[in-house]
Amino acid sequence: MQLKIKKLCSEAVLPKRATPESAGLDLCACLEHDLTIEPFQLVRVPTGLAIALEPGTVGLVYARSGLASKFGVTLSNCVGVVDSDYRGELQVAMTNHSKTPYTIHPGDRIAQLVVSPVFLPEVAEVSELDETERGAGGFGSTGFGEKGGNGR
Repeated sequence: MQLKIKKLCSEAVLPKRATPESAGLDLCACLEHDLTIEPFQLVRVPTGLAIALEPGTVGLVYARSGLASKFGVTLSNCVGVVDSDYRGELQVAMTNHSKTPYTIHPGDRIAQLVVSPVFLPEVAEVSELDETERGAGGFGSTGFGEKGGNGR
């Protein structure tokens, strides 16, 4: 399988894996100058890239763990979804959850793209669903709160 990528500007950086077994391809900021994200500000950061995903796949854009854990900079929508028929520029919606401004420099790694298979089922309304052992048990129904509150 190939991921076809088109550079929309000459400064764009092609995504690559940090290691051969990395699930995610690092996405980099395609900026003309530094971009500072103020505390609690939301911004869209361009990558300068457009991609062509294979039918039956989806591109999932995740935060980089180092940015999130060290600086509080994450994706505004938690996980970005890139549909296989989208051909526009990949942009990363980011939020600074810290009290300190964070500056993104041109070419900085800002997120990671994971390509995964996706199921596209037809929607069928039914009057009943099959029964399971769990049933309708929701939040915490499988043990959270037992044995000291940690679910272990």
